[in-house]
Amino acid sequence: MPVYSSPGIYVEEVSGGSRPIESVGTSTAGFVGTAPDPTARRDEAVAVNSWSEFVRVFVGESTTSTPLSRAVYGFFDNGGGRCYVVNIASGHPLAGKGRQRSGLRLLEAIDEIAIVAAPGYTDAASYEDLLAHCELMGDRMAILDGPEQTGDVERLTRVGGVTLPKPPRKTGGTEGETQAAPAEENSGLRPRQSDYGTFYVPWLVVRDPLTGEMTSTPPSGHVAGVWARTDVTRGVHKAPANEPVRGAVDLSYRVTKAEQDVLNPAGVNCIRHFPAEGIRIWGARTLAASASEWRYLNVRRLFNMLKESIGDGTRWIVFEPNDNLLWKSIRRDIGAFLTRVWRDGALQGRTPQEAFFVKCDEETNPAEVRDAGQVVTLIGIAPVKPAEFVIFKISQSAGTGEQGA
Repeated sequence: MPVYSSPGIYVEEVSGGSRPIESVGTSTAGFVGTAPDPTARRDEAVAVNSWSEFVRVFVGESTTSTPLSRAVYGFFDNGGGRCYVVNIASGHPLAGKGRQRSGLRLLEAIDEIAIVAAPGYTDAASYEDLLAHCELMGDRMAILDGPEQTGDVERLTRVGGVTLPKPPRKTGGTEGETQAAPAEENSGLRPRQSDYGTFYVPWLVVRDPLTGEMTSTPPSGHVAGVWARTDVTRGVHKAPANEPVRGAVDLSYRVTKAEQDVLNPAGVNCIRHFPAEGIRIWGARTLAASASEWRYLNVRRLFNMLKESIGDGTRWIVFEPNDNLLWKSIRRDIGAFLTRVWRDGALQGRTPQEAFFVKCDEETNPAEVRDAGQVVTLIGIAPVKPAEFVIFKISQSAGTGEQGA
């Protein structure tokens, strides 16, 4: 308490105690690949805020186009605002042979990244590296490109693997002579199950921003831009689907409804062409199991945002006295944050009480928990699921006369 030595009026500022929790960003992307200028800022994670900045840094005098350059252009063209680019110009872009750190390891240190892609890399090893990276980080999603040739729908529903050569076999000729056996066939094209990955087919036909020619390009950069655009216009809780893909003039393969009936349950998101609406993303599934609570992309991304926002916004709790006053403050701050999320339409329920609960009291923090230096808070939320299947039941009416009296 301050010491007052003489009569008078004293005005003091008193903290209200509330510490608002801010939502973290969800639309910053990280791209790994080969830049048009192979020597430009190699093995660095470079922040890029516009297509012109990418051209200045990673294209220079080069006239060569790459999947990375087309992906970055598609990202900004579809509404993306900021991304990080890692130029690995030789060797496998994710393995990082001959280098101390791979491109994905460079992205680990950048907390704001929420979307990760390696445009054009469609082999099983690249899929595994991207999924493992996102699972390790726990706060970002991978966009995986399907193969350029997408016509075999059945193969797209089966998980592929790395193709290895068989051991050499002896021939009937000279003693000891061997002959290389054909490689093992592993014909599946789909990545493995993961709560932190998405998979899109087919490739897009676009006008190359550097050469001006029509070319086929992997969809991950354009899809990342659509995610970012939807986050800004509607919120991360809105599934980034039934959205137009800007810059796409055609598809390398036109998926039919019958084919998507097979692909959608397998977690394969299709980009479709419709006569009136044009080219649109027509799927919002993750690679999680079809019965998983994380099978919807917007639900997974919403939870990523919530847990990171709450984690960042409650860091002040560490080393505070673990008592009723602290528990009340935790309930107040997290409750206020989730109320704002509910008002934005991200949570179900007519009232905040129906949309979420926050429990932090003596029941969640008994003596043994407090003695261990822990404070435990239980949070439950009811996310809004996408209307993936819209069903209208129509029947004929027997009445033909006018209604009412």
